[in-house]
This record gives sequence, C-alpha cells and structure tokens, in this order.
Amino acid sequence: MKASLSSKLELLTRRLEEIDALLASDMAVRDMEQYRRLTREHAEITPVVEQFALYRQTEADLAAAQAMLDDPEMRTFAEEEIGAGRTRLGEIEGAIQTMLLPRDPNDDRNVFLEIRAGTGGDESALFAADLLRMYMRHAERNRWQVELVSESPSELGGYKEVIVRLIGQGAYSRLKFESGGHRVQRVPKTETQGRIHTSACTVAVLPEADEVSDVVINPADIRIDTFRASGAGGQHINKTDSAVRITHLPSGLVVECQDGRSQHKNKEKALSVLAARLKDRQLHEQQSRIASTRKSLIGSGDRSERIRTYNFPQGRITDHRINLTLYRMEAMMDGDIAELSGALMAEYQAEQLAALGETPT
Repeated sequence: MKASLSSKLELLTRRLEEIDALLASDMAVRDMEQYRRLTREHAEITPVVEQFALYRQTEADLAAAQAMLDDPEMRTFAEEEIGAGRTRLGEIEGAIQTMLLPRDPNDDRNVFLEIRAGTGGDESALFAADLLRMYMRHAERNRWQVELVSESPSELGGYKEVIVRLIGQGAYSRLKFESGGHRVQRVPKTETQGRIHTSACTVAVLPEADEVSDVVINPADIRIDTFRASGAGGQHINKTDSAVRITHLPSGLVVECQDGRSQHKNKEKALSVLAARLKDRQLHEQQSRIASTRKSLIGSGDRSERIRTYNFPQGRITDHRINLTLYRMEAMMDGDIAELSGALMAEYQAEQLAALGETPT
C-alpha cells in the first residue's frame, strides 16, 4: 500500500475516534444539525476504517506466517498462508480504493424523472408509460415516495411527456445512469399484421436542486403565466387558472405544472423543476469539459444518445454503453433493475480507478 494512502487511512481512523467521542457526549443532541452531519460522516467513514483494520490484521498474519518459514515442519503451511494473505491484501486494498473514490455530491438527492415520447407515435407514448411504471415499481422496491409533477397523456393511454419527483435516500445515485435514449422493439397493440416496430423515448434524471445554495433564479429572468388546466379534474379544474407555466428567459427553458389544484403549489413545483433543469445544464457543461480530455465509458448523458434497447420478442434488454445483455425482460419492466444499475456503477467506478491511475503522483 502506498504511503500516501496509508496516511489518509490513519487520519480517517483518528477522525472516527473523534466522532465516536463527540456522539457519546452529552452535548451531541443539543445541535441537531451538527448531530446529523456527524452521524452521516460516521456512516461514511466506518466501512473504510473497518477495511483498513482488516488490512492491518492481514499484514500481521502475513508477518507471522513469514516467521514460520524457518521451521521445516511448518514451511508448507506457512507458504500457503503467505500466498492467501497476499491475495487478501490485494483484494482489501482494491475495496478501500473503491470506497475512497470521489463521491458524487448529488448521489443522496431526490430526483425529477422526465420521460418523453420520441419516434414511433402512439407506440412511443405507450412505451413511455411502460418506462414510467418500471421506474415507479423500482421506487416502490426502494420505499421512495413518488409525486406526479406534470403529465401530457396520449389518446391511447400513454404519455407524450410525464415528469415525476422521486423522494428517497440515494435516488439519484441509483438512477443517474438512466438518462438518454431508450429504444423498444416489439409488436404494438395497434399493429394488425404482427410486425415488429421500433420506437424510442428519452429519459432525463435530474438531481433536485438545493433551494438555498445550488441554483439562484433571478425573478427578473422568469416570466410566469397562469392558465386553466386541461384534462380530467372535475368542475374546479376547469373554472380556475391553477396551471402555471414558467419561462426562464436567459436559457429559453419552459416548465409547466398543472397537476395540483393550487396555483401556489403548481408554481412551487414548476420552480423546483426549473431549478433542477438549470442545475442539470451546469452539470452537463462540467461533464463536457471533463469528457473533452477523457472519454467516459458510461456516456455523456446526452439525451440524444441511445443507451438501451428493449427487445420484447427476444425477451432481452441490452445496455449499449457497457455491452451488457440481460434476458430478464419481465422482471426488469416490473422495476427490478438493480442488476443493471449495479453493473453500470461498477463500470463507472472501474473507469474512475483507471483515471486515478493515469494521474501523475
């Protein structure tokens, strides 16, 4: 293990001891905000420190085995222990390096999930509804809350566009690789000849912006229009101008919200989506600058980039960024996408480690 990595782990070990002492003191719960920060830091550091303790124990075991080499009766056993110990050291060090990779500051945030029908007409809109169900079922599996922000239904029961807010710990970290073009190959319900059609939808996963620090929206930069909501909702929704449209003049971004009956609530939701889109734009500008020096294997997150194909006749889903094909169509469309998400995260972490290896020390 490099001396720089060992020094960092020693510092983390001492820091964990400090946090343990602070949390055990009578003063800990007097400042609840600081208490929450300390418990989060404790949860982040503990697994790393535990792995470092295991590494040091394995080093001690290895040293003990090497000391037995001079004993003819123990030599064979010692050589086996030395081989196994060296293998364990490499595995533990790899795990520690992965744990110490820079964390995405947005990983723990809630998200706005936007799905838009693309090429394929009614079939694309129906597939948009299928994707929404997939993500909502995934949210249920993770016990996240789901809030509908806005929807534009199609005539056959799909969606031209739909936006939902997913509220839960780690929502962005689990869904951030879903942004991009999703292509479907299947026989549409409207197809009488049994022919397979190809349609597409785009998905955007936007981390929710922090109201205070992330995005500052100048009131002079936005125009707010109110109008009567369309669609179902009874007499009330047809008689009041509860729907809200916000236009961000510098960027040209437009957000509409007409889900709630309260104009105030719709305005709040629309401003939240606008802030998330502006934050997303900033993130993509940063990623583009990084990608100009090093191509990302996971992809740029460009909405026009085709990331995945869902082939229903063959029961397979292929993620083109990592060339992974899974024959679990029914389970995945029912929200069980953890295997695919895990594979994408593993590839991303491997890429990060490779980038660290390229960095001069």
